[in-house]
Amino acid sequence: MIAVTFALPAESSEFLRRLRNKSRADRNGVRIIRGNINNCAIEVLHTGVGEKVCRERLSKFLHDKQFDLLISTGFAGALGDEMQVGDLLLTKNFSTVDLNEKRSSVSRLPIHMADLFTAPTLSDSSDERTEIARTTGAAAVDMETEFIARACAAHGIPLLSLRVITDTPREPFPAPAHVLFDIAKQRTDLPKLAAFFLTHPNRIPGLLQFARKIARARKTLADALVAIVREL
Repeated sequence: MIAVTFALPAESSEFLRRLRNKSRADRNGVRIIRGNINNCAIEVLHTGVGEKVCRERLSKFLHDKQFDLLISTGFAGALGDEMQVGDLLLTKNFSTVDLNEKRSSVSRLPIHMADLFTAPTLSDSSDERTEIARTTGAAAVDMETEFIARACAAHGIPLLSLRVITDTPREPFPAPAHVLFDIAKQRTDLPKLAAFFLTHPNRIPGLLQFARKIARARKTLADALVAIVREL
């Protein structure tokens, strides 16, 4: 059985559409989605964003359950301009499976192999990203993979970390990160979002363009995940 983790349903929706015999269940107090691809059993967990909620949900998800592989996946932000929105990143520093083998299975897609940095907060400043890249050598940033890697190591589960790039220094978020997502609430605060764009109407075209890019990136990620699972 393979576990697949995303931070949020906004990241997983296209992949979930590819699952067959899909069902939902609660295990140890966390919601999971079950299904299969090519007769390979899959369990999907949404870890939430950030260390606290991610560690809590993973602990319950992995308790008394053994997986053949865990794929940590979802969105990430590029730290430099080497990658573009929609590119895939196989993360060298967290994955414990053969990355070259997995790269060949998605060779038709724009894919990179580099390190990923797990940050404590959302990073939307170009200067901040430049500094993270300089001090860590990473190519992209997320907020969960380090804690997923620790949990997999503790449970002896092989890990594959695959991310799709959704923003870069040249193609940033269309609004401040704290407006787009409230970590404490683990959701977008819609009144706050609406208020921002009402006072910044010039940002609305950027929001619509961002939404289209995210949709394409989500499909690219789902295509890659399905290709990898089919080769297992």
